Amino acid sequence: MSGEVVHNRIAVLRADRRVSRRELAEALGVHYQTVGYLERGEYAPSLYLALRIARYFDVPVESVFSLEEFPPLT
Repeated sequence: MSGEVVHNRIAVLRADRRVSRRELAEALGVHYQTVGYLERGEYAPSLYLALRIARYFDVPVESVFSLEEFPPLT
């Protein structure tokens, strides 16, 4: 494993639920740019934020975040 990379499926979940970055950010109480940083892997969320994101999408946190790359969905 190279570095401390946290992979995520935030963009996939947002697209599936038709939620904009701004809408997600407002629901979480963060700046919309933070959502972009998270999606691009430029920022690893705190445990608190990761759990809130999982709760927002009503999925287990492991469905949103992983230390390994997620396999392609197709």
